[in-house]
Amino acid sequence: MRSDSRSITLPQPPISHLPKLARTRGGVEFHPLEDRWSYREGVKTLNLEFGEIPALSPAMKLSLKRVLLWYAENASANHLHNMHSHLMRFARFLQSTGKNGIEQITGTDVINYKASLTEDKAWYLSSLSGLLERWHRLGIPGVTDDAAELLNELRLKGNPHGVAVMTMDPVRGPFTTIEQEAIQTALHEAFANGSLDESAYLLAWLLMALGARPAQYAALKVSDLTRSTSKEGDVTYTLRVPRAKQRRVNTRGEFTERALIPQIGEPLFAYAQQIRSGFSGVIEDPDQAPLFPATSQRGRKVSPPGFEFHDTAEGLSRKISAVLNALEVPSERTGGSLKITPIRFRRTFGTRAAQEGHGELVIAELLDHSDTQHVGVYVASVPEIAERIDRAVAMQLAPLAQAFAGVIIENESQATRAADPTSRIVDLRTDQKKPMGSCGQHSFCSFNAPIACYTCKNFEPWLDGPHEALLARLLAERDKLMVTTDKRIAATNDRTILAVAEVVQLCQEALEKRAAGNG
Repeated sequence: MRSDSRSITLPQPPISHLPKLARTRGGVEFHPLEDRWSYREGVKTLNLEFGEIPALSPAMKLSLKRVLLWYAENASANHLHNMHSHLMRFARFLQSTGKNGIEQITGTDVINYKASLTEDKAWYLSSLSGLLERWHRLGIPGVTDDAAELLNELRLKGNPHGVAVMTMDPVRGPFTTIEQEAIQTALHEAFANGSLDESAYLLAWLLMALGARPAQYAALKVSDLTRSTSKEGDVTYTLRVPRAKQRRVNTRGEFTERALIPQIGEPLFAYAQQIRSGFSGVIEDPDQAPLFPATSQRGRKVSPPGFEFHDTAEGLSRKISAVLNALEVPSERTGGSLKITPIRFRRTFGTRAAQEGHGELVIAELLDHSDTQHVGVYVASVPEIAERIDRAVAMQLAPLAQAFAGVIIENESQATRAADPTSRIVDLRTDQKKPMGSCGQHSFCSFNAPIACYTCKNFEPWLDGPHEALLARLLAERDKLMVTTDKRIAATNDRTILAVAEVVQLCQEALEKRAAGNG
């Protein structure tokens, strides 16, 4: 029997065919035929809805899902989520024009959508265009040739990056030095009085110290933190931070090693040992326990392989934002409480790096970017530290900053430690005889008095203390340092200056009230 050497072409399924089961780039299986794609990949939870979309015909919706399946299989979960969002926004626009049962996207649809976008939203089409062009190149029905040609010819505006940084937005942008110091003070106070747990406390310090993304912290394991001791006895702490956003690697496929100062590394290492002990007998290797475990039962149950008990990036971000916003840290810029989010710590970190003179390459490395295209904003718009804070400015900002944390007393007889002469706070450079006030703390304090006192809750300034003289001295020293040294050094005591100014105001008000009463 003669065999036929000619190739036989088997019938192929239509390009819009959807499999019953698919696997994401990260190895997670899901069901594309369902109208809700819900799964977790690493530390990212995805919930994509494909329910009723009146503007699109059933065949068109099937094509749309086929395109997004390509993104699920070839791109990151974040990118897939963004593409789905842009497509749904475009579908809602088409629906708003009165169209229903649409079988294809035409050049006219693209033009109309472009015309509907305001200046600040023009980048929507830029982000959508890549998906529509991919749709057309894949040969999936739904995007006409004229639409693809038009998108190729249009000059589209990209997503504006760095606006919050460039404008020093008081709600979304970097924190000022005074605001960040206020956050640090609030963190110490909340942790000391037990209203902030150790996990949130240490995570907040890592947010400030490293400027990483929530996904990177959520992916951390106990084994990522190491401690080493040199021959000289010096102890160093190193944290391997997963490069969670890099598109071509898994969440824990690559790492960046970051050194931690002992003040953070030491308590974090002790905390990591507690986590390891807590997971002993729970998972096979306690070293693979998450450094910041999920607290909800659901988060513990649906974790994918390799991320057992890990929180999601969204869950961790929501949790730390809620905890920190509950501290109600005041802002000298708004007069209200700070809006605290992880991204603001990241923007502050990049801003500080630029202020310290680092270039784009260094900042990109510190922020773990693959290139420098999004870090130029930090270098191009380094926010200037206030050239001058005089008495008038200090008095104006003081009530807003609320840096003073203590209680003013009339004299030493009202002090918590009235019978203890060592509780007196005296600054020999300001007044060698008259104390500023009293310290209400019974334990030893190693902080620099009186500079650290005015922002301490245990400080009890006397009504007739030489606060005005101290304010004048601090302002004069700041002016001198602005001329003779680095501006960042000159601004070191800015929050203390505002605290002293607030004490001056409160004392003036109390004395005026007393005078009015005597009158």
